[in-house]
This record gives sequence, C-alpha cells and structure tokens, in this order.
Amino acid sequence: MELYSSHINKLISELAALPGIGEKSAQRLAFYIINLPEDRVKRLSTVLTDAKAHVCYCKECYNLTDSETCPICKDASRDHSTVMVVENPRDLAAYEKTGKYKGVYHVLHGCISPMLGIGPGDIRLKELMQRLEGDEVKEVIIATNSSLEGETTAMYISKLIKPVGVTVTRIASGIPAGGDLENLDEITLLRALEGRTSL
Repeated sequence: MELYSSHINKLISELAALPGIGEKSAQRLAFYIINLPEDRVKRLSTVLTDAKAHVCYCKECYNLTDSETCPICKDASRDHSTVMVVENPRDLAAYEKTGKYKGVYHVLHGCISPMLGIGPGDIRLKELMQRLEGDEVKEVIIATNSSLEGETTAMYISKLIKPVGVTVTRIASGIPAGGDLENLDEITLLRALEGRTSL
C-alpha cells in the first residue's frame, strides 16, 4: 500500500534522484515544497526552468555561466597567464572562496576513468590545449582531486602540456587521498595551492 498520493510520490521520487538526496531527505523536501505558499513554488519552478534554459558553458574556461564569458574570465585584473585546471565548477568555487588565487581556471567536467569508460576525449582537454596555443599562458596548475582518477588525469595533462613549453605544477599535499576539493576548508586548499610542485 502506498503511503502518499501519486503526485507526492512522483515529487519524492524526482527529489530522491538528485545527487546526495536520500529517501528521507526527499520526503522532507517534498513536504516542505507542498507547504510553501503557491507564489514561492511558482518562483522556484521558474528559477529552475530559467537556469536550465539560460546557463551554458563559458567559451574560455567552461565554467557554468549565463553569458558567453564567465565573470572570472572577463575580469581584466585576474592573471590570465596562470590557469588552474579543476574537475568541476564546485572545485572552482572552493578555490574562489579562499580569495587568494588571482589566476583563471579551466573546468574539465570530469576526469579520466577507464573503469567508467571516461577517456581523454570525454573531458575538456582539447579545449585546454587550444587555450595554450597562444603565448599568454605561462603556468598551468593542475588541481584535480587526489583520487586515482584525479592523479591519472593530472599525469596525462602533464604529459600533454610539457612539449608546449608551459610550466606545469600540481597542487601540494594537504588534500587527503580520495578527498574531494569541494569538501575541504579554505586553509587546506590555500596550503595546497601555495605548496604546488612541478610535474
């Protein structure tokens, strides 16, 4: 016997399909949404629809943005000669929270994982190499996670970039093995950035 009506079950099911949301959290969110005033629910629905319709990738770094170029790439005060390579936009946000990194980014949207069938062609490596064709970029900081996939990706990127003549560095330890950048505090991220090493 089902506990709730079909509409509630559908809502719970959709919410539970989101990453990091279990069945109990999905139920709490569903009941919270149902109890919201109708104008708030419409606003939430509109915001979701608008985000899906208007958010795209920055043409330079592939961060998520709602314009052709993201605010970081547009910022002339940033050091465009230093590019930090991160796995996803959440990792970029984690470094931005430190307030200390003044370069720009390149978002891969994944990492190499043969076990999952993700190869170099499935992430934004070709676009990274295109950015390095000019003389502007002097250093690439590889800030992938310290998981097996992150390390594999870092080594692959290093081998790709070295012949180009651009300095390649890797964020330092201080980030636990298997740890995700988005879950680390700003001090750990800053120490890892400042202690980066050549590859």
